[in-house]
Amino acid sequence: MKTCGNIGLGLKKKKEMGRRKLEIKRIQDKNCRQVAFCKRRQGLIKKANELSILCNVDVGVVIISNNGTGRLHEYSSTNSVTGILQRYESHVQAEKEISGEHSVYSSMKIGELLQTAERQLEETNADGLTVTDLIHLQNELQTSLTQIRSKKTQLMLETVKDLLEKEKQLREEKKLLKNNSSDEKKKGRSGWDV
Repeated sequence: MKTCGNIGLGLKKKKEMGRRKLEIKRIQDKNCRQVAFCKRRQGLIKKANELSILCNVDVGVVIISNNGTGRLHEYSSTNSVTGILQRYESHVQAEKEISGEHSVYSSMKIGELLQTAERQLEETNADGLTVTDLIHLQNELQTSLTQIRSKKTQLMLETVKDLLEKEKQLREEKKLLKNNSSDEKKKGRSGWDV
C-alpha cells in the first residue's frame, strides 16, 4: 500500500532543528496529489473562516480544480461568493475611475487645478449645501458624537461606582448576618448545655 508521506507529496525535507521547511513542488502521484488537495483546501477554508471571525471581514475563496473535471469549490463568510465578487468588481471600477480622474488632473497646470478645486468647493449639491458647508456639518457631527460618547462613558463609570458601593454594602450586611447567626448558634448551644 502506497502512502502519501512527505516524499510522495513532492515535498523534500531540509534538515533543520524544530519545524522543517518543505520544498514546494508539484506532486507527481495523482492519488497523493488529490489527498493533498483535499486536506489543503479544507485548511485554506478553515483559515478563511478564522480570518473572517477574528478580523470581522468578508472573505471569499474560489478554487477550481485542474484535474480534468474543473470542479468548483467555494467558501464565503457572507451569504454568497457572488456578493463578494460584485463588491470586488465595484471597487476595481471605482479605482479605474479614480485613476482616470487622476490622469485628467495630472495633465492640468497648478493654476487650473486650483480653479477646478475652488469651483467644486463652491458648487452646491442637491440639498443646496456647498462642500465647505458639508465639511462644517461633518465637524459638528463629530464633535457631538464625541460629547455623546463622553457622557455615555461618564454614566457607565457612575453606574459601575454605584454597583461597587452596593456590593460593598451587601458584603458588610452579609458579614453582619453571619456574625449574628453565629452568635445565635452560640447562645442556642449554651442554653442547651445547662
